[in-house]
Amino acid sequence: MIHLEDIYWHTKEFSLKGLCLCIPAGCYGVLMGRTGSGKTTLAEILCGLREPFFGRVYLGGRNVTDLPAGERGIGYVPQDAALFPTLNVEANLGFALRVRRVPVASIATTVRELAERLGIGHLLHRSPHELSGGEKQRVALGRALAGRPAALVLDEPLSAVDYETREGLVKLLKDMQKSLAVTVLHITHHPHEAAQLADKLFRLENGVIVET
Repeated sequence: MIHLEDIYWHTKEFSLKGLCLCIPAGCYGVLMGRTGSGKTTLAEILCGLREPFFGRVYLGGRNVTDLPAGERGIGYVPQDAALFPTLNVEANLGFALRVRRVPVASIATTVRELAERLGIGHLLHRSPHELSGGEKQRVALGRALAGRPAALVLDEPLSAVDYETREGLVKLLKDMQKSLAVTVLHITHHPHEAAQLADKLFRLENGVIVET
């Protein structure tokens, strides 16, 4: 379960005012809202990349508000994918596992299985600059899922891909979410994308969230 309670944050551009959000365990939650409304800031607060002025963050019923990002058990895919440019696809996929000192054989198995499920097994030795937009997003998703997170946060993950690629990635996202039973917060401004994916649909308007 993802639960944000009474979150406050403000800048000159926008304010989050006592914001609350609850996505039940195993659900695919989609958050919409206009550009500049604070959606990315909210994602960063959830992931531990930004500290709220006030409020609490719960994951699976556990208060993680004061935990650093690496200890929250969240997989995060930012809008630009943010792949490590000096690492090939295989190394990007296994990065989080190497940081956790997982045995090399286990990393190789996990990376191979993820790559096959994501349809990028043939790309393992390529560099990020050799990938298309859709391929980069698949690698970023795999890197986020490699550590078997309890929650997955996707910030406009399909905004930079064409229509045909988006349709394929939408199906992939839903299939992966169901098979792994991971709780998802997916941020988008695309209504069709939201309609295809959402178990629960939310909208951020004037600093508060409403479920639609």
